Amino acid sequence: MTTDTDAAGTNSAGTPGPDTKGTAASPAGSRGVEAAGVPNPPGRPRPARRKVAGAAAGLAGMVLLVLLPLLNLSLPGVLPGPTYTPGSLQLLAMCMLMAAAALTYHLLLGVAGLLSFGHALYFGAGVYGLAIILQNLDIPLLPAMGLTLLVVIVLAHVVGSISLRVSGIPFAMVTLAFAQAGSVIVGRNPDGATGGDEGLTLRTDNLPDFLVGVVNTRNLYWLALAVLVAVFIVVTWVQSSRAGHVAAAVRENELRVRVLGLQPYLVKLLIFVVSAILVSIIGMVFLLLQSGAVPRAMSADLTITLLVMVVLGGVGSRWGAVIGGVFYTILDQRLTTLANSDAIDALPDILRVPLSEPLFILGTLFILVVLFLPGGLTGTAQRLAQRRNRRVRGTGDHGTGNGGAGTDRTAMSREILEESA
Repeated sequence: MTTDTDAAGTNSAGTPGPDTKGTAASPAGSRGVEAAGVPNPPGRPRPARRKVAGAAAGLAGMVLLVLLPLLNLSLPGVLPGPTYTPGSLQLLAMCMLMAAAALTYHLLLGVAGLLSFGHALYFGAGVYGLAIILQNLDIPLLPAMGLTLLVVIVLAHVVGSISLRVSGIPFAMVTLAFAQAGSVIVGRNPDGATGGDEGLTLRTDNLPDFLVGVVNTRNLYWLALAVLVAVFIVVTWVQSSRAGHVAAAVRENELRVRVLGLQPYLVKLLIFVVSAILVSIIGMVFLLLQSGAVPRAMSADLTITLLVMVVLGGVGSRWGAVIGGVFYTILDQRLTTLANSDAIDALPDILRVPLSEPLFILGTLFILVVLFLPGGLTGTAQRLAQRRNRRVRGTGDHGTGNGGAGTDRTAMSREILEESA
């Protein structure tokens, strides 16, 4: 295992590496391409400029999302109406919550390599836990959420400590068994607590007035946006932390991590519990948005949906999980509307039958992505960008000759080392 210093120009024996000849001891080498006097490759922006441009684009996007309920924007075929209407805000809030839920599944699958079929158990625990507490206890919203979170933490520790005794497919089957047990309990409706197949209606007596009613859909949209941003920050922090790095190493080679004296079990349990806590919080906000709890919130179908979102966006990518969650949710909602339209009813049976089933179309799309876009949407976008950069650099090489090509490769290698450091 090499450190940043090793990668930048010295090997494990302390001698300069072959790729940094003449620059390992130079202060200019540590400052990047510009300080070393090497021109930046044509068509390839400098790392600092890319970071500034990315931050500016992210800030502009966040401002746009915050102001969206105040704007009169229409996206025909995507949103049911202008962005300030309750229907559009409801759909956008649902997209954000599903994107946040996909991020928590990315923490399991993309970071720790844990294929879980029981992630919906904690989402449903957040939904039903908060609904039952508000239904039976006369306490405000925040204490009720805190009590629900405590129950989820205990549940995640118990299920995780048992499930993580195995790995691979056995782990997936154990988590599925726990999720199915939770789904059966909800369906059995013990003492009328869960409402059975009808679900539970949200009791609004102890809720703040700004979160109740269709007229306050705007506030629920902003709450969903805040949850998405918070989950993204937490997932980024966990993934870049020491535990996240160890979890990624366990995903690649658990035996080697054990040889190094680390404890993969505890790291995987930590990732498992953090993911469960985050998705339970999303479930609580989902309850507020939907004004009720439904059995599907505890079903294995929801876990499969989250898995499809992560694969569509790109396994291992945080932005891929967000894009996949938004893309799948909009498709699911709009295809349902399309399936019930007069245009589909007028088609011949050979076309009407499959097109009237949104799950058929989504399943076909998933198969096509797996076959032809193995890196998902984000992976495909990255490959296209890399191909474009290679073409631009190739054009520059023809103009500068072999010396330009050598300088280009040296500058690129230094730039990559600077970014990794």
